[in-house]
Amino acid sequence: MAATLFNQNKHLKTVNMFRNSFKLFGNQIRNLSTQTRQALEQAVKEDPVVLFMKGTPNQPMCGFSLRSIQVLSLENVATDKLATYNVLSNEELRDGIKEFSDWPTIPQLYINGEFVGGCDILMSLHKSGELHKMLKEINALAPTKPEGDVAN
Repeated sequence: MAATLFNQNKHLKTVNMFRNSFKLFGNQIRNLSTQTRQALEQAVKEDPVVLFMKGTPNQPMCGFSLRSIQVLSLENVATDKLATYNVLSNEELRDGIKEFSDWPTIPQLYINGEFVGGCDILMSLHKSGELHKMLKEINALAPTKPEGDVAN
């Protein structure tokens, strides 16, 4: 069984490695399988900016995911540099990313394969200007029109 995930560009990404990725023991203790860990490692490294969120960029399913997408939009992240994964599409993905990052909440932002944080951290980095610097360093920003350019 493959988990189908969607990114910002609406290209389907199929990650076959989410099948049988958890073993439950006793009181909901989860162990991330090697297979799932490898799939998540690949997902966070495939694109410069990766957001695991509830819903999609066009239809976020929680306020924190909405705010995270809005911040990335305000930062002018290029759509070809951003992949988003809807954790509501697959329970193993939703639980797996939390264990993978050792972070209990969604959304989760990764830049250049490194975990940055959730919505509150994203908002703080945006307000301080640090997020813009991080995104600029990795050339993840969309080109801007020069001032005075009114061409369509």
